[in-house]
Amino acid sequence: MDLHPGIELKLTKTVTPNDSAKNYGSGMVDVLATPAMIGFMEQTCLELVLPLLEQGYNTVGTEVNIKHMKATPIGQQIECIARLTKVDGRILKFEVEVTDSAGKAGEGTHTRAIVNIEKFMSKIE
Repeated sequence: MDLHPGIELKLTKTVTPNDSAKNYGSGMVDVLATPAMIGFMEQTCLELVLPLLEQGYNTVGTEVNIKHMKATPIGQQIECIARLTKVDGRILKFEVEVTDSAGKAGEGTHTRAIVNIEKFMSKIE
């Protein structure tokens, strides 16, 4: 594994009706839902580190500290940048930021833990 602070990844997606607060039940408006934004942030962090993990390993989210700063309408493109800031054994810490055409929509931190998939799943079955 070559996980080290400073690596980053940028992903882009278009906000769809499935991403809306109305669809998530977290509001009654057709804008990007906070849970959808957080999911996109987690996805970006996962995709950043997954290619660097040994076969049979993955990561799971353990902490999210996010500020949702502005509404993003359906149909607009958003971009997420995830930056690995700390590696402490199997604990990975990230800074994340989501922007749309009008600027920063959300920011915060996210923590993930590296797990052996087989061992992890055997503990929850």
